[in-house]
Amino acid sequence: MPFRRDRQLYRSFYGILGFYPRKIELYQQALTHKSVSAKREDGRRLQNNERLEYLGDAILDAVVGDILYNRFCGKGEGFLTSVRSRVVQRETLGKLADDMGLTDLIHSNLVGRTHNSYMAGNAFEALVGAVYLDRGYEYCKWFVGKRIMGRYLNLEGIAHKESNFKSRLLEWCQKYHVQAEFELLEESRETETSSPRFLSRVTVAGIECGRGIGYSKKESHQLAAKEALAKLNKGGTLRKKILEQASTADRAAVADNKVANGNNTDNKASVRPAQECPGQICDTGGTIADAGASAPDAQG
Repeated sequence: MPFRRDRQLYRSFYGILGFYPRKIELYQQALTHKSVSAKREDGRRLQNNERLEYLGDAILDAVVGDILYNRFCGKGEGFLTSVRSRVVQRETLGKLADDMGLTDLIHSNLVGRTHNSYMAGNAFEALVGAVYLDRGYEYCKWFVGKRIMGRYLNLEGIAHKESNFKSRLLEWCQKYHVQAEFELLEESRETETSSPRFLSRVTVAGIECGRGIGYSKKESHQLAAKEALAKLNKGGTLRKKILEQASTADRAAVADNKVANGNNTDNKASVRPAQECPGQICDTGGTIADAGASAPDAQG
Protein backbone atom coordinates (compact mmCIF):
# COMPACT_ATOMS: atom_id res chain seq x y z
CA MET A 1 0.00 0.00 0.00
CA PRO A 2 1.56 3.32 -1.02
CA PHE A 3 -0.14 5.34 1.76
CA ARG A 4 1.26 3.41 4.71
CA ARG A 5 2.70 6.32 6.66
CA ASP A 6 2.04 10.02 6.32
CA ARG A 7 5.70 10.94 6.73
CA GLN A 8 6.73 8.69 3.88
CA LEU A 9 3.85 10.02 1.77
CA TYR A 10 4.81 13.67 2.37
CA ARG A 11 8.42 12.92 1.41
CA SER A 12 7.29 11.13 -1.74
CA PHE A 13 5.14 14.04 -2.83
CA TYR A 14 7.84 16.58 -2.00
CA GLY A 15 10.26 14.67 -4.26
CA ILE A 16 7.72 14.83 -7.10
CA LEU A 17 6.22 18.28 -6.59
CA GLY A 18 9.10 20.31 -5.14
CA PHE A 19 6.89 21.50 -2.26
CA TYR A 20 4.96 19.94 0.62
CA PRO A 21 1.21 19.46 0.14
CA ARG A 22 -1.17 21.39 2.38
CA LYS A 23 -4.17 19.11 1.81
CA ILE A 24 -2.68 15.65 1.61
CA GLU A 25 -6.09 14.04 1.02
CA LEU A 26 -6.31 15.69 -2.42
CA TYR A 27 -3.10 13.98 -3.51
CA GLN A 28 -4.23 10.66 -2.08
CA GLN A 29 -7.40 10.98 -4.12
CA ALA A 30 -5.39 11.90 -7.23
CA LEU A 31 -3.56 8.58 -7.04
CA THR A 32 -6.57 6.41 -6.20
CA HIS A 33 -7.85 4.40 -9.15
CA LYS A 34 -11.57 3.69 -9.44
CA SER A 35 -10.92 -0.01 -8.82
CA VAL A 36 -10.31 0.84 -5.14
CA SER A 37 -13.33 0.63 -2.83
CA ALA A 38 -11.51 1.31 0.46
CA LYS A 39 -12.91 3.37 3.31
CA ARG A 40 -11.24 6.13 5.28
CA GLU A 41 -10.75 6.11 9.06
CA ASP A 42 -13.98 8.09 9.53
CA GLY A 43 -15.91 5.37 7.67
CA ARG A 44 -16.54 7.35 4.46
CA ARG A 45 -15.61 5.78 1.14
CA LEU A 46 -12.33 6.95 -0.36
CA GLN A 47 -13.01 8.93 -3.53
CA ASN A 48 -11.24 7.94 -6.73
CA ASN A 49 -9.35 10.30 -9.04
CA GLU A 50 -11.88 10.67 -11.88
CA ARG A 51 -13.15 14.12 -10.87
CA LEU A 52 -9.62 15.42 -10.27
CA GLU A 53 -8.60 13.98 -13.64
CA TYR A 54 -11.36 16.02 -15.31
CA LEU A 55 -10.20 19.20 -13.58
CA GLY A 56 -6.51 18.51 -14.16
CA ASP A 57 -7.08 17.92 -17.88
CA ALA A 58 -8.53 21.44 -18.26
CA ILE A 59 -5.88 23.09 -16.07
CA LEU A 60 -3.04 21.29 -17.85
CA ASP A 61 -4.27 22.51 -21.24
CA ALA A 62 -4.35 26.09 -19.95
CA VAL A 63 -0.95 25.91 -18.23
CA VAL A 64 0.84 24.31 -21.18
CA GLY A 65 -0.80 26.81 -23.53
CA ASP A 66 0.36 29.67 -21.29
CA ILE A 67 3.94 28.37 -21.19
CA LEU A 68 4.15 27.77 -24.94
CA TYR A 69 2.64 31.18 -25.73
CA ASN A 70 5.46 32.89 -23.83
CA ARG A 71 8.20 30.45 -24.90
CA PHE A 72 7.58 30.62 -28.65
CA CYS A 73 6.71 34.28 -29.17
CA GLY A 74 7.02 34.34 -32.95
CA LYS A 75 5.03 31.18 -33.66
CA GLY A 76 1.45 31.05 -34.90
CA GLU A 77 -1.64 29.35 -33.55
CA GLY A 78 -1.21 26.17 -35.61
CA PHE A 79 2.32 25.56 -34.32
CA LEU A 80 1.35 26.22 -30.69
CA THR A 81 -1.70 23.96 -30.89
CA SER A 82 0.34 21.16 -32.43
CA VAL A 83 3.06 21.32 -29.77
CA ARG A 84 0.52 21.47 -26.94
CA SER A 85 -1.26 18.38 -28.25
CA ARG A 86 2.05 16.49 -28.24
CA VAL A 87 2.82 17.55 -24.66
CA VAL A 88 -0.57 16.59 -23.22
CA GLN A 89 -1.18 13.43 -25.25
CA ARG A 90 -1.75 10.24 -23.25
CA GLU A 91 1.53 8.59 -24.28
CA THR A 92 3.58 11.58 -23.10
CA LEU A 93 1.75 11.88 -19.77
CA GLY A 94 2.05 8.15 -19.10
CA LYS A 95 5.81 8.27 -19.67
CA LEU A 96 6.07 11.33 -17.43
CA ALA A 97 4.27 9.49 -14.64
CA ASP A 98 6.76 6.62 -14.97
CA ASP A 99 9.82 8.88 -15.07
CA MET A 100 8.67 10.85 -12.02
CA GLY A 101 7.94 7.75 -9.95
CA LEU A 102 4.26 8.64 -9.87
CA THR A 103 3.16 5.31 -11.31
CA ASP A 104 4.55 3.44 -8.29
CA LEU A 105 2.31 5.47 -5.97
CA ILE A 106 -0.96 4.72 -7.78
CA HIS A 107 -3.37 2.93 -5.45
CA SER A 108 -5.36 0.27 -7.27
CA ASN A 109 -6.81 -3.18 -6.75
CA LEU A 110 -5.85 -4.52 -10.13
CA VAL A 111 -4.39 -7.99 -10.39
CA GLY A 112 -0.63 -7.79 -10.58
CA ARG A 113 -0.71 -3.96 -10.19
CA THR A 114 -0.46 -3.58 -13.96
CA HIS A 115 -0.44 0.11 -14.87
CA ASN A 116 -0.68 1.15 -18.47
CA SER A 117 -0.03 4.57 -19.98
CA TYR A 118 -3.75 5.35 -19.88
CA MET A 119 -4.03 4.89 -16.11
CA ALA A 120 -0.72 6.61 -15.42
CA GLY A 121 -1.65 9.55 -17.65
CA ASN A 122 -4.97 9.91 -15.85
CA ALA A 123 -3.16 9.96 -12.50
CA PHE A 124 -0.83 12.70 -13.76
CA GLU A 125 -3.79 14.85 -14.81
CA ALA A 126 -5.45 14.21 -11.45
CA LEU A 127 -2.24 15.29 -9.72
CA VAL A 128 -2.34 18.60 -11.60
CA GLY A 129 -5.95 19.01 -10.47
CA ALA A 130 -4.87 18.39 -6.87
CA VAL A 131 -2.09 20.98 -7.10
CA TYR A 132 -4.58 23.51 -8.47
CA LEU A 133 -7.04 22.98 -5.61
CA ASP A 134 -4.29 22.90 -3.01
CA ARG A 135 -2.07 25.77 -4.16
CA GLY A 136 -3.69 27.55 -7.12
CA TYR A 137 -2.86 28.26 -10.76
CA GLU A 138 0.60 29.80 -10.29
CA TYR A 139 1.85 26.73 -8.44
CA CYS A 140 0.49 24.58 -11.27
CA LYS A 141 2.36 26.69 -13.78
CA TRP A 142 5.57 26.48 -11.75
CA PHE A 143 5.19 22.71 -11.29
CA VAL A 144 4.63 22.05 -15.00
CA GLY A 145 7.13 24.63 -16.27
CA LYS A 146 10.00 24.02 -13.86
CA ARG A 147 9.59 20.53 -12.42
CA ILE A 148 8.18 18.78 -15.50
CA MET A 149 9.48 20.64 -18.54
CA GLY A 150 12.71 21.52 -16.80
CA ARG A 151 13.49 17.92 -15.84
CA TYR A 152 11.63 15.42 -17.97
CA LEU A 153 10.57 17.09 -21.22
CA ASN A 154 12.74 18.48 -23.99
CA LEU A 155 10.31 21.13 -25.19
CA GLU A 156 12.45 22.16 -28.15
CA GLY A 157 12.73 18.55 -29.24
CA ILE A 158 8.97 18.02 -28.97
CA ALA A 159 8.29 21.24 -30.86
CA HIS A 160 10.33 20.14 -33.86
CA LYS A 161 9.60 16.44 -33.77
CA GLU A 162 7.44 15.10 -36.57
CA SER A 163 4.91 12.82 -34.90
CA ASN A 164 1.78 13.33 -36.99
CA PHE A 165 2.03 10.12 -38.96
CA LYS A 166 -1.50 10.46 -40.28
CA SER A 167 -0.73 13.79 -41.94
CA ARG A 168 2.48 12.40 -43.42
CA LEU A 169 0.61 9.42 -44.84
CA LEU A 170 -2.03 11.66 -46.40
CA GLU A 171 0.73 13.78 -47.97
CA TRP A 172 2.31 10.62 -49.41
CA CYS A 173 -1.05 9.58 -50.85
CA GLN A 174 -1.59 13.00 -52.37
CA LYS A 175 1.84 12.84 -54.00
CA TYR A 176 1.07 9.53 -55.70
CA HIS A 177 -2.62 10.24 -56.40
CA VAL A 178 -4.03 7.47 -54.20
CA GLN A 179 -6.59 7.57 -51.42
CA ALA A 180 -6.14 6.51 -47.77
CA GLU A 181 -9.07 5.44 -45.64
CA PHE A 182 -9.11 4.83 -41.88
CA GLU A 183 -11.56 2.35 -40.40
CA LEU A 184 -12.38 1.54 -36.77
CA LEU A 185 -12.47 -2.25 -36.53
CA GLU A 186 -13.10 -2.76 -32.83
CA GLU A 187 -13.84 -0.81 -29.67
CA SER A 188 -13.49 -2.59 -26.35
CA ARG A 189 -12.37 -2.20 -22.74
CA GLU A 190 -9.48 -3.91 -21.02
CA THR A 191 -10.62 -6.41 -18.42
CA GLU A 192 -8.28 -5.33 -15.63
CA THR A 193 -8.22 -1.55 -16.03
CA SER A 194 -11.53 -0.84 -17.81
CA SER A 195 -9.50 1.42 -20.10
CA PRO A 196 -11.00 1.89 -23.58
CA ARG A 197 -9.15 0.25 -26.44
CA PHE A 198 -9.52 1.03 -30.14
CA LEU A 199 -8.34 -1.09 -33.06
CA SER A 200 -8.14 0.71 -36.42
CA ARG A 201 -6.72 -0.04 -39.83
CA VAL A 202 -5.72 2.07 -42.80
CA THR A 203 -6.05 1.13 -46.44
CA VAL A 204 -4.23 2.84 -49.31
CA ALA A 205 -5.74 2.41 -52.77
CA GLY A 206 -7.98 -0.24 -51.22
CA ILE A 207 -5.02 -2.26 -49.87
CA GLU A 208 -4.57 -2.68 -46.11
CA CYS A 209 -1.25 -1.16 -45.06
CA GLY A 210 -1.34 -0.93 -41.29
CA ARG A 211 -3.20 -1.48 -38.04
CA GLY A 212 -3.00 0.32 -34.74
CA ILE A 213 -4.26 -0.23 -31.19
CA GLY A 214 -4.61 2.79 -28.92
CA TYR A 215 -6.45 4.18 -25.92
CA SER A 216 -8.27 6.63 -28.22
CA LYS A 217 -9.46 6.45 -31.81
CA LYS A 218 -7.01 9.20 -32.72
CA GLU A 219 -4.09 7.28 -31.22
CA SER A 220 -5.08 4.10 -33.06
CA HIS A 221 -5.21 6.05 -36.35
CA GLN A 222 -1.74 7.49 -35.73
CA LEU A 223 -0.27 4.08 -34.97
CA ALA A 224 -1.91 2.54 -38.04
CA ALA A 225 -0.51 5.38 -40.17
CA LYS A 226 2.93 4.92 -38.59
CA GLU A 227 2.96 1.23 -39.56
CA ALA A 228 1.74 2.04 -43.07
CA LEU A 229 4.48 4.64 -43.60
CA ALA A 230 7.15 2.21 -42.42
CA LYS A 231 5.97 -0.33 -44.99
CA LEU A 232 5.62 2.16 -47.83
CA ASN A 233 8.97 3.82 -47.24
CA LYS A 234 10.63 0.43 -47.08
CA GLY A 235 9.56 -0.33 -50.61
CA GLY A 236 8.90 -3.92 -51.65
CA THR A 237 5.80 -5.62 -53.01
CA LEU A 238 3.22 -3.52 -51.15
CA ARG A 239 4.54 -0.17 -52.37
CA LYS A 240 4.95 -1.51 -55.90
CA LYS A 241 1.39 -2.82 -55.97
CA ILE A 242 -0.06 0.50 -54.76
CA LEU A 243 1.96 2.55 -57.25
CA GLU A 244 0.92 0.23 -60.07
CA GLN A 245 -2.72 0.80 -59.13
CA ALA A 246 -2.09 4.54 -59.03
CA SER A 247 -0.50 4.40 -62.50
CA THR A 248 -3.43 2.39 -63.85
CA ALA A 249 -5.90 4.88 -62.37
CA ASP A 250 -3.96 7.78 -63.91
CA ARG A 251 -4.01 6.17 -67.34
CA ALA A 252 -7.75 5.55 -67.06
CA ALA A 253 -8.29 9.18 -66.08
CA VAL A 254 -6.26 10.39 -69.06
CA ALA A 255 -8.29 8.14 -71.37
CA ASP A 256 -11.56 9.46 -69.92
CA ASN A 257 -10.34 13.03 -70.46
CA LYS A 258 -9.47 12.30 -74.07
CA VAL A 259 -12.93 10.87 -74.69
CA ALA A 260 -14.55 13.85 -73.02
CA ASN A 261 -12.42 16.31 -74.99
CA GLY A 262 -13.19 14.46 -78.23
CA ASN A 263 -16.91 14.79 -77.60
CA ASN A 264 -16.50 18.48 -76.88
CA THR A 265 -14.55 18.93 -80.15
CA ASP A 266 -17.30 17.21 -82.15
CA ASN A 267 -19.91 19.41 -80.55
CA LYS A 268 -17.91 22.55 -81.33
CA ALA A 269 -17.43 21.50 -84.96
CA SER A 270 -21.17 21.33 -85.49
CA VAL A 271 -21.57 24.97 -84.52
CA ARG A 272 -20.05 27.27 -87.14
CA PRO A 273 -19.30 30.97 -86.74
CA ALA A 274 -22.22 33.28 -87.55
CA GLN A 275 -20.58 34.97 -90.53
CA GLU A 276 -20.07 31.64 -92.29
CA CYS A 277 -23.67 30.58 -91.99
CA PRO A 278 -25.94 33.33 -93.33
CA GLY A 279 -29.64 32.70 -92.97
CA GLN A 280 -29.23 30.25 -90.01
CA ILE A 281 -31.77 30.53 -87.23
CA CYS A 282 -30.63 32.48 -84.14
CA ASP A 283 -31.66 31.78 -80.58
CA THR A 284 -33.85 34.89 -80.73
CA GLY A 285 -36.00 33.44 -83.50
CA GLY A 286 -34.70 35.70 -86.34
CA THR A 287 -31.95 35.04 -88.84
CA ILE A 288 -28.28 35.77 -88.29
CA ALA A 289 -28.47 38.42 -91.04
CA ASP A 290 -31.41 40.05 -89.30
CA ALA A 291 -29.72 39.85 -85.91
CA GLY A 292 -27.15 42.46 -86.89
CA ALA A 293 -29.83 45.06 -87.74
CA SER A 294 -30.93 47.67 -85.24
CA ALA A 295 -34.43 47.70 -83.86
CA PRO A 296 -36.90 49.89 -85.82
CA ASP A 297 -37.23 52.27 -82.94
CA ALA A 298 -33.48 52.73 -82.79
CA GLN A 299 -33.34 53.72 -86.47
CA GLY A 300 -36.09 56.25 -86.24
